Amino acid sequence: MASLREVEQRIKSTKSTRQITKAMQMVSASKLSRAETNAKKFVPYMDKIEEVVGSIASVSQNSGHPMLVTRPVKKTGYLIVTSDRGLVGGYNANILRKAKRAIEARHASKDEIVLFVIGSKGTDFFKRLGFKVEESLIGVSDHPSFEEIKDIANKAVGMFTEGNYDELYLYYNHFVSAISNEPTERKLLPLTDLESSGVSSSYEFEPSAEVILESLLPQYAESLIFGAVLDGKASEHASSMTAMKTATDNATDLIDDLTLVFNRARQAAITQEITEIVAGVAALE
Repeated sequence: MASLREVEQRIKSTKSTRQITKAMQMVSASKLSRAETNAKKFVPYMDKIEEVVGSIASVSQNSGHPMLVTRPVKKTGYLIVTSDRGLVGGYNANILRKAKRAIEARHASKDEIVLFVIGSKGTDFFKRLGFKVEESLIGVSDHPSFEEIKDIANKAVGMFTEGNYDELYLYYNHFVSAISNEPTERKLLPLTDLESSGVSSSYEFEPSAEVILESLLPQYAESLIFGAVLDGKASEHASSMTAMKTATDNATDLIDDLTLVFNRARQAAITQEITEIVAGVAALE
């Protein structure tokens, strides 16, 4: 059995740990509030640009733009959003497991895959498995701007347009609530699920629908990637907050258990001392 001093030291160290996890929980909660707001504010923009792109695409169905054309799949691109830090519960493990299973199910060779990874956790994971990471982005801020992810998004979309691979999948954690997020797969390219708003006939295009699509389609695809990053950041902060709350609760339970052990041991020691004193007095009489 541990000595009273050892138990007391464990209680002290656990209390220090609880203070740290409690502080981290509060920081994550503060970051979550802003990240959730950023993600929600981006939704109206995405809805509008999707409406516009769908309307123009419906007018220019024969444009032959490579982002709208389905072609035989010989090579596939994957863009995976993870975090740079740990202590976020199952945030990284869930999305990496989903992506890995999809890759293994679709491909017999690593040569059929082009990987783009946001976050050091995902980058390290795939490199350990022997995959070549075409482009990685590490150090994305807690509240990212489009400029931070512009280069990797532009490269992923550009390589598809140039024919380096034939489809592009996006993997990220979709924010549901402060205690829930969903590992999500989205087929980003080609853009085969665009829906017309039904109001395209009221628009006149200058210079032409085809020229506008040439500029707008890459912007739309890159915006989808940015939206996934914002969504993922909200999920990351929520996962961190939940993980730190669980750690704080576990520390509290451990402190209660150790305090009970300490009190029992202390009571036993006092009883032993009293017994020895009484026995000593009796021996002197």
